[in-house]
Amino acid sequence: MNARNFDGLMQEQILKHGGERLLLHCCCAPCSSACLEKLHNHFKITVLFYNPNIEDEEYEKRKNELLRFIKETGWADFIDCDHDKENFYSAIKGLEDCKEGGARCEKCFTLRLEKTRDVALKEGFPLFGTTLTLSPLKNAKLINEIGERLGGDRWLYSDFKKRDGYLRSLKLSREHNLYRQNYCGCVFSKDSK
Repeated sequence: MNARNFDGLMQEQILKHGGERLLLHCCCAPCSSACLEKLHNHFKITVLFYNPNIEDEEYEKRKNELLRFIKETGWADFIDCDHDKENFYSAIKGLEDCKEGGARCEKCFTLRLEKTRDVALKEGFPLFGTTLTLSPLKNAKLINEIGERLGGDRWLYSDFKKRDGYLRSLKLSREHNLYRQNYCGCVFSKDSK
């Protein structure tokens, strides 16, 4: 069975929905940089910063860097959600010892994409997506399956690491002097390093 081409599906959606509003879940400025660059000419983007998995000090660093990047580029508007750490710990209860990329991460992706979908519906965004597929450490197939299940045709497919997306994020990070972290943000991923 052939793997689905999520980047190709996104290109089709750009042609079909160009000019519409997009709510884009973002985890940090470096990952968001190449994604926003790729999409800002096609959609009216609002970034949603909902990352209850990220520990306090790291959370503030990432949020502030993302806000700075958006202000510098003008590529998106910004919605900040509550930090909501209790929701994360409740969602992953019993999965604390899972390996990185396993069941704990799937629960975390689902939690963040559910919130993104809910905000998109409440605020009338026709599409929602995430920058999480940029990371070479994240499973784009799993993320797109979760998004598709939650959002149906409102989900913007992506595999932002394709077509040198990750390399472009590294270059944009250098150009904008962005703080780059070396873990996903949760205490469990930091401890697994």
